[in-house]
Amino acid sequence: MKKKIETILASIGIKKQDSHGAVVDPIYLSTNYKFAKLGDHPEFDYSRSGNPTRRLLEDALAALEDGKGAVVTNTGMSSVMLLGALVPLGGNVVLPHDCYGGTFRLFKNLEKRGLLTAHYLDQSAEDFPSKVQTIKPNLIWIETPSNPLLRVVDIEAVTKLAKQVNALTVCDNTFLSPALQNPIELGADFVMHSTTKYINGHTDVVGGAVISKTKEHHEKLYEMANDFGITGSPFDSYQTIRGLRTLTLRMQQHNTSALFIAEELSKHPKVLKVNYPGLVSHPSHELAKKQQKGFGGMLSFEIDLEPSKINDFLARLEIFTLAESLGGFESLICHPSSMTHAPLTPEEKIEAGIHENLLRISVGLEDKDDLLNDLLSALN
Repeated sequence: MKKKIETILASIGIKKQDSHGAVVDPIYLSTNYKFAKLGDHPEFDYSRSGNPTRRLLEDALAALEDGKGAVVTNTGMSSVMLLGALVPLGGNVVLPHDCYGGTFRLFKNLEKRGLLTAHYLDQSAEDFPSKVQTIKPNLIWIETPSNPLLRVVDIEAVTKLAKQVNALTVCDNTFLSPALQNPIELGADFVMHSTTKYINGHTDVVGGAVISKTKEHHEKLYEMANDFGITGSPFDSYQTIRGLRTLTLRMQQHNTSALFIAEELSKHPKVLKVNYPGLVSHPSHELAKKQQKGFGGMLSFEIDLEPSKINDFLARLEIFTLAESLGGFESLICHPSSMTHAPLTPEEKIEAGIHENLLRISVGLEDKDDLLNDLLSALN
């Protein structure tokens, strides 16, 4: 029986393995495990290769994304690297031209070392299909909604295009989580998460995950992650499971508050533009409604201030904290040009649409009126 997301979340680790009858599964911190006898290989032997606590998290994420297996890694960037390692030597990768700065930096460095060629394209452009047909990539990287401009890409259309050129597809689902979007159902071969963000939701664990559509791909990635030594620790997995259990409840609040703030900010004379797919005015609003179950807790906006005055605005904020990352219970604000997307050259930032007056906010779980008043007070 296929269970609904709320049931999967509330059932993680309940009455699973503990010999003492504990309702919530304990954490297994042991680095190694006993062999009963020679030739009798146990399910777990060494914690880097497999761990009962990490397995609980992996099984839950695979069920949430409707995949055949998940690999939990020690950081989100480890998951990006793991997927990048699938590209053969000298192969081609197509990425969004406005992708996350860490992803951009990693593939730029891989290209500098001559391991692959990275092509950064506007995946919503009319000529995108023809460019893909020409490049014939081994991997197409999808990030939707994009960071930090909240552009929405048609996952189903891109995955169909990828099949025409025999390319694998991965979708970074960090911004929405399995609660609001399921890329494998739309044709993606892999789903990637920085579990640091909404999956954990408590701003106290760094981690990542890759969920595979097929058993064969999952087994290959699991072996590679073990070889690279990038699997997640038991304690981090335990903390992430604790956060994951409340995912749907948190995402509902993030979603409600972000839409409210986006609508109000779009009316303010000091705000030039609001990027949020939940707004009817957003160019991809209908597409977002079609492939998402909500619009998420992330938005960005361009402020009508000289770059030198933005610090004055930020200093007046009382609730929002100036910091990188996202998806936690607390509200954050960041300046992508100088923070998350600093690795891009000035020309690359202009091409991607990341201007110096752009601010990105991660809407937390505080009262939405308090959050709006904090922003309006600073703007005024």
